[in-house]
Amino acid sequence: MEQIKLRRAMMFMPGNNPAMLQNAGIYGADTVIFDLEDAVSISEKDAARQLVHNAIKRLDYPCEVAVRINHIQTPFGLSDLQAILPAKPDLIRLPKAESADDIKIIDQIITEAETMNGFAAGSIQMMAAIETAKGLMHAYEIATASPRMVALAIGGEDFIADLKTSRSKGGQELFVARSHLLLAARAAGLQAIDSVFTDANDEETFIAETQMIKGLGFDGKSVINPRQVRLVKEIFSPTEKEIKHAERVLAAYKEALGRNSGVIALDGKMIDTPIVNRAERVLAYAAAVQK
Repeated sequence: MEQIKLRRAMMFMPGNNPAMLQNAGIYGADTVIFDLEDAVSISEKDAARQLVHNAIKRLDYPCEVAVRINHIQTPFGLSDLQAILPAKPDLIRLPKAESADDIKIIDQIITEAETMNGFAAGSIQMMAAIETAKGLMHAYEIATASPRMVALAIGGEDFIADLKTSRSKGGQELFVARSHLLLAARAAGLQAIDSVFTDANDEETFIAETQMIKGLGFDGKSVINPRQVRLVKEIFSPTEKEIKHAERVLAAYKEALGRNSGVIALDGKMIDTPIVNRAERVLAYAAAVQK
């Protein structure tokens, strides 16, 4: 059975808030992302790095731990990596990725840190956020620039600003970008993670958007509020109806194989390989959720 790494809800936490770092693991997110970029002012960058380093080293989080560094071409990105990598986060998230070179530079720095600290080679993974039109045009090259890459994410607010438009409730201004990013991620064998939804009080639109991006094929969503975690996880987890249907599909498939029958049907509908593959994925996903 396919092994599914759940990244349904990836929750941002500001790296300069000790109380939030302390409690980051209690909200049920699949991944916590300690933010050293937008959430931290320039005057607090040094302190935030040390806080995040200490939190990762000393606290046992019940989920994947990621750190969003500042871009490697800023005055802060290299310092972020130098401070954070010895603590061994699970994942480094690069914002505003625009070229494969960005990924290759970080890959080399991580490789050197793994060697220096005695970590297993390749044990620190990477993901990149696409937040500009230029980055989207290079999404596949970014996705395939390093074997450490596990996901592409879209940063909606910055992307919309780069498009010189504004955000709507329906999100039509991001439809092409989301679709392009999803195709690039899938072509590279990576997961695709959607953007944050910034209005934590508009639950109705948040749910509608999350259902829409799941329908597109995304694997999860970045979130900024603990209340959003449960909603995202529920939407992305297979329902009992979906699980039972998948079980019936696979049972019919196995029965047909046992009869050496080339015709497979369930409830009067033909079952072909893509349908079997989807059923297998639903059950693999359900198994990952139950762990």
